[in-house]
Amino acid sequence: MEKGKLIPLFVTAFFVVVVTIFSFSLVKSNSSEPVTGKVSADGSETVENAENGDGTVTNNVENNINGENAEVTNTINNSVTNGANNTVDNNVSNNIEVNVNVNVTNDIGNNIEGQNANASQENTQETSNNGQEEKPEDQNGNTNAKENDPSNDDEVVWGVDSASSTDSEMLSCVRENYGEPKVWGRYLGEKEGVSSGITTDEAGLLHSNNILILPIWNHFTDATGYENGKSEAEQAVKKAEELGVPAGVPIFADIEPSYPVDSEFIKGWYEIVANSNYKPGIYGVFEAGNELTTAFEEAAGADKNILEGIYIWTASPHTGITTESNAPAYEPEAPENSLVGGWQYGIDGEACNIDTNLFSGKITEILW
Repeated sequence: MEKGKLIPLFVTAFFVVVVTIFSFSLVKSNSSEPVTGKVSADGSETVENAENGDGTVTNNVENNINGENAEVTNTINNSVTNGANNTVDNNVSNNIEVNVNVNVTNDIGNNIEGQNANASQENTQETSNNGQEEKPEDQNGNTNAKENDPSNDDEVVWGVDSASSTDSEMLSCVRENYGEPKVWGRYLGEKEGVSSGITTDEAGLLHSNNILILPIWNHFTDATGYENGKSEAEQAVKKAEELGVPAGVPIFADIEPSYPVDSEFIKGWYEIVANSNYKPGIYGVFEAGNELTTAFEEAAGADKNILEGIYIWTASPHTGITTESNAPAYEPEAPENSLVGGWQYGIDGEACNIDTNLFSGKITEILW
């Protein structure tokens, strides 16, 4: 080939090499541009970013949840190394509309290594729970609704309990003479001469009037003995299931002041109900030093799960029947550190066959 024809080929090859190097440098320089992950989901999301060189990492995670139960886990891992100026911006937004339970976990990890000691890290976590009271987050951005919300402990609602069936006439009597109950205690199954048992129609009437039901079991007069406690619990659970009482609702054993009681009965009651679909509860006069309180404290001393797992509905102190507007301050008497859910402060209403109560907001979350 002639020498004159080789010169254009060398020039062309030179320009190809120059253009290639220039393009590569442009691609490499783009590594300092923001890296953005945006997620809209209703489950678990994981975002991982790795940067070498000057880095700006932006993560926007948005969860929109609508349903009865929600379990959301957001995980963000950022690793930025070898840069002089590094910025990480994590934005987590949880927009949640649920009717029952919500649990949100935001796990954010930033590993930043650079020459600039003033590298910026900004984490923004926002949780909105529409349709329910806003639940507090811990330092890790975790939100647990329902029973883990301490603000519920401060809320107190007024209610009644009755041995009589509830119909529209009874409901009107209570409203006209006492107030608007948010909770109504009723018995599981009829006890002849003592109490009528709640029916599904009665439950429907109460629910249609936005009244929660507190189930009571009173088919015994002797609250002693481990096997006896287990037997009563088994019958109570069976009756609750027959009536369609939802899982997670507490059933209260009615231990009247005249009944003999011991710790073994309480242990048996707790064991069966706690291992069923329901939660164990006990109603009674939990006055300091009396037989019931002593038996409960003995059972709780032998098994701390009893102290932490049995809901207490105490009838102490007795201050007398009142209207809703004249109800006393919520000051129930119960064993120390027990799970107090309600206080029957007045018994035997004259206008209607009811007793008057105050209930903690915590227990209203799990009633029927």
